[in-house]
Amino acid sequence: MTTPRSTDARTSPTVDVHAHVLLPEVEALVADLPGLAQAKALDARRNGPAALAVSGPMVRERIPLLTDVTARLAAMDTQGVDIQLVSPSPSHYHYWTDEGTAEKLYRLANEATATHCSAAPDRLRGLGLVPLQHPEHTVRALDHALEQGLAGVEISSHAPGRELSDPAYEPLWSRAEETGAIVFLHPFGCTLDERLDRWYLSNTVGQPTENAVALSHLIFSGVLDRHPGLKVLAAHGGGYLPTHIGRSDHAWSARSDAGAGCAHRPSSYLKRLYFDSLVHDPAVLRELVRAAGPGQVLLGSDFPFDMGTQDPVGALRAAHLPEADYEAVRGGNATALLRKD
Repeated sequence: MTTPRSTDARTSPTVDVHAHVLLPEVEALVADLPGLAQAKALDARRNGPAALAVSGPMVRERIPLLTDVTARLAAMDTQGVDIQLVSPSPSHYHYWTDEGTAEKLYRLANEATATHCSAAPDRLRGLGLVPLQHPEHTVRALDHALEQGLAGVEISSHAPGRELSDPAYEPLWSRAEETGAIVFLHPFGCTLDERLDRWYLSNTVGQPTENAVALSHLIFSGVLDRHPGLKVLAAHGGGYLPTHIGRSDHAWSARSDAGAGCAHRPSSYLKRLYFDSLVHDPAVLRELVRAAGPGQVLLGSDFPFDMGTQDPVGALRAAHLPEADYEAVRGGNATALLRKD
């Protein structure tokens, strides 16, 4: 089955904007490079042995869902999802690679993701990768992704030695704004390192922290002022920022150093950003919709990982949003965002 489940022309399809694909081609590319061992050691230090012991088997048992289109479509049918926006597993970023390897990596990732989605083009849209560690290559990587028919690119919350507010990324933001490409902000790893190496705090605390930090860099540095048409979609509901944006507003109005970089109150920028619905709490989802506006929140599941939800529509329904808001989040907003002009 490769046709969307929705048949009523008056309603939007159900669209999940947070779903992943595993790309063996990428891992094969870096498998024999000396930098990989150091990157794995950092990952182990950040997550701790208990988390790694659980994560390995969890990923392995989900490999069919991450690689096989038939298995993916069957799972989507069970979930009541018509369309997925598929992005590479964040483990494929490999921001430690040199320029030559980074170029090979993003090309492999973009082409492999496009091939995966081409098996069901009416149900799968894709995102590519850009090498944030080499800012001078990001525009070329974005263009390559768009040439493959992808809807945009996925990025982490930072690269080694660079925040998203770094002026070196201005060409990337300009090109993404110009082309209408989606920039999916999905952290991988947390700079709090060993402080989060137990009880899976590296993910439960680390991911929403990284989201909040990265979005704050985009807001307070004026990136969103300079690029008002930039389409940034934040995973995990934007982390802690949307529900604690009042503190940012207070700092912006009370301190000259906080208010120097952006033209407007920080909370106003939430209505220029997009967020997925994956917050694991109906009350938090309602607050996200209130803070950002019902037109800025999109259904997301983190398919098929264990920190996602197997029933994204049910999780959305549990928030008891007004019907119009529910329909917007379920698929209307994503349909508009993904529309090919």
